[in-house]
Amino acid sequence: MSADWTELYRPRSLSKVLGNPKAVEEMRRWADSWEGGGPTKRALVLMGPPGTGKTSAALALAEERGWGAVEMNSSDQRSGDIIREVALRGSYSNTFSDSGEYLSTDTGGRKVIILDEADSLFGREDKGAVPAIVELVKKTLQPVILIVNDFYALSRKSSSIKTHTLQVKFYRPRASQTVPLLAAIARDQGIGFDEGALHAIAENSEGDIRAAVRDLQSLASGRERLTVDDVQHLSERSSRSDMFGLMAAVLRGSDPAKARRAMSEVDETPETVILWMDENMPRDYREPGDLMRGYERLSRADIYLGRVRRRQYYGFWAYASAMMSFGLNEARHGKPAARERFRFPSYLMSMSRSKSSRAMKNALAAKVGRHCHRSASQSRQDILPSLSLMMRHSLPLRSSMAKSLELDAEELAFLLDSPVDSEEVKSALSEAPVEQKQQPAAAKRKEEPRPQRNLFEF
Repeated sequence: MSADWTELYRPRSLSKVLGNPKAVEEMRRWADSWEGGGPTKRALVLMGPPGTGKTSAALALAEERGWGAVEMNSSDQRSGDIIREVALRGSYSNTFSDSGEYLSTDTGGRKVIILDEADSLFGREDKGAVPAIVELVKKTLQPVILIVNDFYALSRKSSSIKTHTLQVKFYRPRASQTVPLLAAIARDQGIGFDEGALHAIAENSEGDIRAAVRDLQSLASGRERLTVDDVQHLSERSSRSDMFGLMAAVLRGSDPAKARRAMSEVDETPETVILWMDENMPRDYREPGDLMRGYERLSRADIYLGRVRRRQYYGFWAYASAMMSFGLNEARHGKPAARERFRFPSYLMSMSRSKSSRAMKNALAAKVGRHCHRSASQSRQDILPSLSLMMRHSLPLRSSMAKSLELDAEELAFLLDSPVDSEEVKSALSEAPVEQKQQPAAAKRKEEPRPQRNLFEF
């Protein structure tokens, strides 16, 4: 019971990968093309929600074909230099089997380079990773698999990644497809079960196979049989499902008291709930009077949340929650107009997608601030927009700034609003003079003394 069941029961062949037969078939065709000299697109992108079996499928493909595997995930350092050292260097050479036997690509021996969570490249630790990935997918002599949850977050940084890779989409399996896997694991572990208990675990996981297996292991620990009562209090994993139920009770229900109870049961803060309400209420409340009353209640809730932030007194959450549930439901006098699916807040989606760009902007603001003797916040607000605009229209300025600020390709691409492998970035970096090795600051000051300026010179 101590072993991790997600690893113990990881599929060893593509035929055991759950719920994505089309994706499996595409992976097989891509692997077959390597036997005939290599495919046109030598890098494969597996994309889809977390827990749908992307990493398991990549490792199963390697084991099925007898390929060695070099895996890099988000727990590893993945800067540009490290990716070039580990992944790119490994993609050029032949390989060895687990027993140490030399395997030549001429006789079919290969290794697959797996870069997991390739869309999660943030901060200084992953500096230069995107150009290294572009170089990898263009020049590799070995199979490469990139695994992403959000392909857009990666491909928007470089068009070459989309052009030089084959994309394969993974979908969440249905609960009916997950139950047989859970039953097989329970039987192998000698755990009796009620069918209803496994269905409840599968439904709660919402297509996340890894989560379903871990829930099964957690609930089965110390039990000889798993019953429906044992999983009755299993908490819902996805806040979206909770939020959909809350939205329906508040915006489309007819019982304000029920809406208030739904609000008390949801596992989200009022700050998140108000974003959901603001996104979806205008689509359901079409009568002008209903919409006016609804926004009056919503604005009152926002005032209470503002007082929470200012005073750090969380008792105001109760008032905000009442306004967003009981008050908002009572504000609708007509029938709700919409019957379509509720939308996830666009603000949260945009903030999630812009995480890497905001980190890059902050890093650039700090660089420019040091150079101009301004704070990072002043640089971000007053200098960066103008500097970015001027650099887009002047190659000499781009080259000069690349040298003065010691910009790398990713930083320059951000300022120019261009892909990292664009001609604008390449030309600016090629025109920038190569810097000599930087001397210590003290030595530099000693070699180039600058006289002290007096007040009357300014």
